[in-house]
Amino acid sequence: MVVPEHGPVLVSGRFEPAEEERIRAAAAGAPVDFVRRLGDRAELLAAATVIAGSPNRAELAAASAVRWVHSWAAGVNGDLAAGLDEHPAVLTSSTGNGAIPLAEHAMMLMLMLNRDAPRWARAQAGHRWERFQHGELNGLTCGIIGLGHCGLDLAAKARAFHMQVLGVRRRTGLPCPGVDAVHPPEDLHLVLAESDFVVVTAPGTPATAGLIGEPELKAMKESAHLVVVSRGGIVSDRALLRALTEGWIAGAGLDAHGEEPLPESSPFWELPNVIVTPHNGATTEATRRRGLEVFVDNLRRHVQGRPLVNVVDKSAGY
Repeated sequence: MVVPEHGPVLVSGRFEPAEEERIRAAAAGAPVDFVRRLGDRAELLAAATVIAGSPNRAELAAASAVRWVHSWAAGVNGDLAAGLDEHPAVLTSSTGNGAIPLAEHAMMLMLMLNRDAPRWARAQAGHRWERFQHGELNGLTCGIIGLGHCGLDLAAKARAFHMQVLGVRRRTGLPCPGVDAVHPPEDLHLVLAESDFVVVTAPGTPATAGLIGEPELKAMKESAHLVVVSRGGIVSDRALLRALTEGWIAGAGLDAHGEEPLPESSPFWELPNVIVTPHNGATTEATRRRGLEVFVDNLRRHVQGRPLVNVVDKSAGY
């Protein structure tokens, strides 16, 4: 195969020497420059035809030659908001790289809420041998809002815990192994009403912003729990605070928040029926490695003139 000549590739981030060599090899002779931050070298930014990173508005404006931007993130709402929504460059993402640890994190939060694990932590801190009757996930229903990479991995894990699994997704005709019933967004309230755990794994897009508000939280069982591991802003913080303090639902496990970092003054920190984690569910070395694999594969495809994977539909937001 004759590989066409390609322009400079600018890669932001921290990489081991072996990883840099893999990226250079995938570029097949195209010049590759590595920077910690995209704005560090203005002349490289202006010349780059490919950028790996998330340029802000000023950096994007300076990158006059760029034709393809790859985001190291799985969710690209920040990239689109920085101007890539209207930019002619193709945008790809690292979607799927954190699906496994996010699904694990959701299972952890469900187990902790179901068994009131914070009670054991408080007893341990007080050196108290405090046994009590707790729940089990077996036989409960898990409603997953968003059946992408994370949602489908979570479905498999929930089924392994002998849970019934319901799912909501925009494209209902696609295969969804591990899901007992797939519903369109119009059936959201039906899924909420039947679920003992509602897990939000949907991407942050204009269509999902504020998707779960007061009517949706009131549609849930009073004994149900809400778990949010994908993006903040999908659930209304104001409505959720009311739901948790007024007993509309039993509790929540929150890894993604409407405002991040979660302010010290946020009431969510102090609620006894809430577990807060700092948007940390997919912060693993394997997540980083899988994201690198996506870019290396796409860089090979780019120089060989083959279709890229994980291309973002800018109108849909993912």
